[in-house]
Amino acid sequence: MAVLRTPDERFQDLPDFPFAPHYVDVTASGGPPLRMAYVDEGPREASPVLLMHGEPSWSYLYRHIIPRLSGQHRVLAPDLIGFGRSDKPTEKEDYSYEKHVAWMSDWLVKLDLKDITLFCQDWGGLIGLRLVAAFPERFARVVVANTGLPTGAGMTEGFQQWLQVSQAMPVFPAGAFVNMGSGRTLSEAEIAAYDAPYPDESYKTCARIFPTFVPVTPEHPSVEENKAAWAVLEAFDKPFLTAFSDGDPVTRGGERAFQERVPGAKGQPHVTIEGGGHFLQEDKPEEIADLINRFIGGGKP
Repeated sequence: MAVLRTPDERFQDLPDFPFAPHYVDVTASGGPPLRMAYVDEGPREASPVLLMHGEPSWSYLYRHIIPRLSGQHRVLAPDLIGFGRSDKPTEKEDYSYEKHVAWMSDWLVKLDLKDITLFCQDWGGLIGLRLVAAFPERFARVVVANTGLPTGAGMTEGFQQWLQVSQAMPVFPAGAFVNMGSGRTLSEAEIAAYDAPYPDESYKTCARIFPTFVPVTPEHPSVEENKAAWAVLEAFDKPFLTAFSDGDPVTRGGERAFQERVPGAKGQPHVTIEGGGHFLQEDKPEEIADLINRFIGGGKP
C-alpha cells in the first residue's frame, strides 16, 4: 500500500484553527498501520464529545464549535483516513466503507473513550452510527445532523447529482465543494483551508471515491452491515436528537427515520437548524455548540 502524508506546512496559519494535532496509528482488515490525526481539546477528565466530519471536509469544519465546548468537555474531532492531517493511501482499492468503520473503531478503542456524546454529519454519521451500533455501551447520547444510515433503498435527487459530479470532474475542488454546500459564502482563506490536505490530485483518492461507497442500491457493499446496525439502533434508548438543517437537498427528510425508529429519539425536542446548508457547521456553529451543551446538560436544545 502506497501512502501519502500531507506536509505539516500545509496546515500552518489556517484561519481560526489553532488546535495542535494528535496522532494514533490505526489498522483495518490486516492492513498496515496508518496515522490518524485528531483534535483533542478540553479537560481530559471530562466526558468526551466526539465531532465527526464527512465528505470532503476534515476537522477544520468544527473550528468554531470546538472552543464553545472545550471549556466544559473533552472535545475530539478526528480526521478520517484519507482526509485532513491523516494518512492518505493512494489507490481506490485501499478504501471501503467497512475499512473506514474499522479504522475509526480501532481509534475509539485505543483511546478507550466512554460516556461519549456524538455529533455527526454527512459521512460522519454513516461511520459514527456504525460505531454506536458496535459499541453502544460507550455512547451516552447522539446528535445526528444532515446524515443517514442507508440500506440500499435509493437516493435523493440531490445525492444523485453529487455522485455524478464528484466522479466526473477531472480536478476535485474540495474547498469549492464545501463552499457550494454551505449556506454562506466562505472566504478565500477558508476555502484554501479545505484544500490544504491535498497538495495535488494524488492525495484526493478517498475524497473522490467516497460518494460511491454510500449503499444506495441493494447491490452495494455494506447494505447488510447497515441493516445490522439499524437493529442495534432500534434498541438504543439513550438520548438521541436530530438537528437537520432546512437547506440541504442531499439529506432532506432523513431525520424522520431516526425519529421513528430509534427509541431514544422518542419525546426529544428535535430541532431544525434554520438557514443552514449541507455543511451546517459552517453556517450555524454557535447554535450547534449551544445545542450540544444544553443536550448534555439535560436541558431543551
